[in-house]
Amino acid sequence: MNTECKPEQLEFQSLGRREVIGRFDGGRITSDGGGLLLREVDQRIGLLDRLAACFTDHRNPESIEHSVRDLVAQRVYGLALGYEDLNDHDDLRKDSTLALLVGKRDLTGERRVREQDRGNPLAASSTLNRLEYAGIGQLGPLQTDRC
Repeated sequence: MNTECKPEQLEFQSLGRREVIGRFDGGRITSDGGGLLLREVDQRIGLLDRLAACFTDHRNPESIEHSVRDLVAQRVYGLALGYEDLNDHDDLRKDSTLALLVGKRDLTGERRVREQDRGNPLAASSTLNRLEYAGIGQLGPLQTDRC
């Protein structure tokens, strides 16, 4: 008796109404598909939500397109996938798979508010840099007493 171990597709937790399915028949391809497994784990344990809660957001709410949670998720997933340098995110900000991992609804960035940001669903390295090094009056430093 032969055992068939090759599934036609892998089904992951959805993103809102959008199904997340891994298939092996071509189309839009990424080498970072392993990040979907990390997302599955985070969906269950809520690590990124807890980590994001460690920050105080001092930004003007009317100027925000990326929540602290989104910025933390983008940075953590980037690190986990081997993109250790912030400047990697100047290219990664276009990556639909990373946008899916972060939880962005607009995976292509076509609905971004500023025209110059359209086509980039994620934050640029400068925004992530402010997350990591912000002072009072900006995003806010890590609050260890809240973690």
